[in-house]
Parts: sequence; structure tokens; C-alpha cells
Amino acid sequence: VGGTMMPDQTVENFHHVMNINVLGVMLSMKYEIPAMLKSGGGSIINNASIAASVGMAGASVYVASKHAVLGLTRSAAMEFAQQGIRINAVSPGAVETDMYNRFAATDEAQKYILALHPMGRIGKPEEIATAVAFLASSDAAFMTGQDLRVDGGFTTP
Repeated sequence: VGGTMMPDQTVENFHHVMNINVLGVMLSMKYEIPAMLKSGGGSIINNASIAASVGMAGASVYVASKHAVLGLTRSAAMEFAQQGIRINAVSPGAVETDMYNRFAATDEAQKYILALHPMGRIGKPEEIATAVAFLASSDAAFMTGQDLRVDGGFTTP
């Protein structure tokens, strides 16, 4: 699967990816947390990725951004755990989305990605939504600072 190798990365791409994936999460929590403190607590679920748990050749900036999302999630979870705010992350594997279709545009890329998922398939958006709903629910009341991997076994080996 192709990507942009480290020597070919640009500062512009770095800022673009970090602004979307990291700054977006930070700004969301910056405004979510005060509202939740006023209302007595709540649950925040940040969107990480399996890329937050592994390295991926050709995706160094994306991987770094998703590692940063987990760092923000875990640190904020520790800061606000006693104020009734739970902050977790969900880390999907490959999921049937437009982004996946752009990334896995060739048969070769799709076969490679499928081989990385022991279940032999990619996820469905509904499967990720179910994990998010669980983390938001009272069933996850004793979970904070966690990374729930919904990845078809990708990070198991």
C-alpha cells in the first residue's frame, strides 16, 4: 500500500493532517468539557485509529496524529475523571468508507489490507457506531482513558 515516505513529507501536509486529527480533537474537548462540567458530567469518545497502536510505512504523519489523539484522550481522561467526565477513544481498523475506497483503490491494495485483518474482511460503519454507543452508555461507566480497538483482529498479532 502506497503512501508518502518520510523524506517526501511536507510541512504543509504535516500541518493539514495535524490540524484535522489533533487540533480538531483538542478544540472539541476544549468546548465539550466546560459544558459537561456545568451539566454534571458526560462521555466523550474521540476517533483514533489502529494507526495509534502501530507504525505504518508511508503514513508517518497520519500515524503520529493518531498517537497524539490517544495522548490527548488519556491525559484529559485523567484530568476530569473525578468530575464525572469519561473520555475514551475508539480505534477502527479498515472500514467501508470513502476514505478507505480512496486508500485501497487497487485490487492489490485491497488484498493487502484484507490480509492484515484476521477476520478476513473490513469493518462496517455500523460496527464502529455500536462501539461508540457502548462507550457513551452507562454500561461503560467504569471506563475512562481507554482505547477500544474495533479492528477485526488487526492489532492482535
